[in-house]
Amino acid sequence: MKKIVLTAAVMLLSLSAFSQENTANFKWYGFIRNYFAYDSREMVSGTEDFFTYLPKDIKMDPTGETDLNDISSFRFAALTSRLGVDVSGYAIEGWKVGAKIEADFYSGVSGVTGTAQFRLRQAYLTMAKNNWTLKAGQAWHPFAADIPDVFSLNAGAPFTPFNRTPLVQVNRKVNDKFSYDFAVIWQMQYTSAGPNGQKADYIKYSKTPELNAGVTYKSGGFTAKAGYNFLSIKPRNFNATGTAKVDDRISTSAAYIFAQYVKGDLSVKAKATFAEAGEHMNLNGGYAVTSMKNDTWEYTPTRNLSSWVSLKYGKKLQGIFFAGFAKNYGTKEEIVSPEFIYFSKNSFSNMNTMYRITPSVVYNLGKVSFGLEYELTSVQYGKWDMFGEDCKYGLATGDLHWVTNNRVQALLRYTF
Repeated sequence: MKKIVLTAAVMLLSLSAFSQENTANFKWYGFIRNYFAYDSREMVSGTEDFFTYLPKDIKMDPTGETDLNDISSFRFAALTSRLGVDVSGYAIEGWKVGAKIEADFYSGVSGVTGTAQFRLRQAYLTMAKNNWTLKAGQAWHPFAADIPDVFSLNAGAPFTPFNRTPLVQVNRKVNDKFSYDFAVIWQMQYTSAGPNGQKADYIKYSKTPELNAGVTYKSGGFTAKAGYNFLSIKPRNFNATGTAKVDDRISTSAAYIFAQYVKGDLSVKAKATFAEAGEHMNLNGGYAVTSMKNDTWEYTPTRNLSSWVSLKYGKKLQGIFFAGFAKNYGTKEEIVSPEFIYFSKNSFSNMNTMYRITPSVVYNLGKVSFGLEYELTSVQYGKWDMFGEDCKYGLATGDLHWVTNNRVQALLRYTF
């Protein structure tokens, strides 16, 4: 503990000296955040089970009488506490230069066991001149930059893209209302699926960055955005026996629209994302093999619609409501077998439809916040009908059934 305090003190002194010499301003921020959560069912989740995705499917015991995933749990911890610094005030040759570095204690915990470790969330610089702005570093993916008003750690995922990633982004402000941006993006923590699981290797060997374009309109309290994304990856470098090189590749696209209206203490937001694959954005998606001829495999992406709406009202006492809907439309082309579907590690390829309803209340006592939230997440799973037409297109529609989790979560946070 003494070493940590000493290191932090040295960093603060160094940053202060840097600020004086380079006329840069440093603004520290962060929070101590405690979550307390109860789940009525086993969930696919991360970060000591605070980052929830969806409830697990029914898993019957050998007698066929007991669902082994029908088991409740509880936990609380402060491992999502955060520390960050914004840098501003430095200028050179007309360029205004800024930066952000942000970290929390996310990593180091497996399930609910371990010691949380400091990990990087964001680290980027900005350069602005006239109506142009450059951002380079690790930051929110353009598809994930707009999130609903919920205090859950999942921020609405998987009904909304959730991804922070290395990127270089250029924004051009046309006038007071319109702007557009372009970005080249890489993968690190949030990655594509493939034969060897979810890894950044697939984009690494493709040598092709993810491409993104977006447009924004703002007028008064209204904001509208739209974006398009293109990704091309190489799932394999060698054939099945590892004796020959192959040139497998799959290219996918995604698009989103977002709208927001803010007036006084009222905030209304809505977003819809249609993605081919999309698992690298924490969406319920992936891709499948359509052909295995002559050592070269061909692929087709799944298609997924993810959407949500959120409403928030109040300042000291806030009422919040979130509703999300996601639909798996299967693949574009016929697939070899459900065995060769590479799907998000945080979901299941036999997921058909999904929705979530989340009412919350937050009481803000100055910089201290108390929150209580109920999250109902329900998933429609199916079984693979090997003789059905839908199965040929990567969609499990046999024996459709709903599985639901009820989560009650409390929040205690001090923001500084």
